[in-house]
Amino acid sequence: MAITFLLFLAVAACSGDPAPDPDRPAAPDSNDPAFTIQGAHSWYLIGDGVTPGEDTMTVIITAPAHTSFVDAYVGDHKPVRMSAQSGGFAMQVSIADIVGDTDVLFSADGSSTAFASVPFHRSAPYYVLVSTDYDFSDPGQGAIMYMNYLHGMHPGMRITHFWAPYTYTDPMVTEQRRDQLTQFILGMQSMYKDEIGLHIHPYCNFVEDAGVTCITDASDVNADGNDLSGYTDRIEAYQHDPMATLLQHAFDLFAARGLPKPQTFRAGGWTADLNTFLALQDKGFIADSSALNWARIEEWKGHNIYDWTMAHWAPINDTSQPYLPTTTDVLGASGTPLGMLEVPDNGVMIDYVTTDEMTGIFDANWDGKAFAKPRTLMMGFHPSDSFSEAEYTRVNDLLKVADMHLATKDLGPVVYTTLSDVTPVFAAQ
Repeated sequence: MAITFLLFLAVAACSGDPAPDPDRPAAPDSNDPAFTIQGAHSWYLIGDGVTPGEDTMTVIITAPAHTSFVDAYVGDHKPVRMSAQSGGFAMQVSIADIVGDTDVLFSADGSSTAFASVPFHRSAPYYVLVSTDYDFSDPGQGAIMYMNYLHGMHPGMRITHFWAPYTYTDPMVTEQRRDQLTQFILGMQSMYKDEIGLHIHPYCNFVEDAGVTCITDASDVNADGNDLSGYTDRIEAYQHDPMATLLQHAFDLFAARGLPKPQTFRAGGWTADLNTFLALQDKGFIADSSALNWARIEEWKGHNIYDWTMAHWAPINDTSQPYLPTTTDVLGASGTPLGMLEVPDNGVMIDYVTTDEMTGIFDANWDGKAFAKPRTLMMGFHPSDSFSEAEYTRVNDLLKVADMHLATKDLGPVVYTTLSDVTPVFAAQ
């Protein structure tokens, strides 16, 4: 990757000392332990309006007593004469224009061989988004327990909860349980800065509560195409106006429970179409995540859900990145851009991928090197009574991989975030 460098202002040399040699010294076979280097990071992030830029490199070197001066060579650019201070030397220089993988060499007293080589990277963030699709009106205590475990195991991890409005219309859920679930999701938001988005499977109890006629002959799972409950019926069966009504009803149900108005959405079965997107825009949604990496749900081959998503989201794959759909195309290939971002579900749901597959998708989006523009990995799972220990383990294993590259630990460019928080990064591109 090409690396560009900002012209650094050299610190004035001490009186009588020669100017820094413009040629980079040779790298040492190993760093000299007589010099202690503090402050240098391995990874610096490029700011994007959401993640602050790490634009300054600050280094303090404790040197042997006889050392007269130290020069720093950042990449292949002009050397910097470090400022002498008690017990050593210091520098603070801008690295705002550096993009890529490079190093800084430190040379003492004009030596042609550096006493230390410190590699570093300056990269855009690699945003890892964890999401939950609430397919059922009650996720069950087991899934809630596992989500608490995940937060405890991975501090800083945040979840975008695509929350279910049918929790509040399903007659099988008691008022007491509805209150308990509301307090759970609000607790996730307040304790962990999780997001409360919206997920809709068009269950008839919710659709009819909104005053809309329930469609029961558009199942994307059942062979005969019928589902009288509405659960597996495709969202795209609801045209613009009925869909807008369903969204508004979800707003009203959330507001009545003290939940925030959702800004992000994922359609049940990933079955959003252009009418869905237009209704979402009309209702003020800023982002959607229904575009599916369909090849990863091969378990559904032979069912409508596989054929429909394969045709509808044809180009979406492991490395698909956020884009702006248009008023005429959910894939954004042509037309006037909508004011709503699409963040593809490129990591799919943990139901459909092994740990190795999930790690492979993580690696497909990042090869370990610094990169210039931000990237996303969106993955998720379904909280329910059937959410198993094996599924929890797969989520946990993927997050262990992400944790190994966290920017907050100076291990890489990985930043945990939510869908609404990451939207401004890509909407402005």
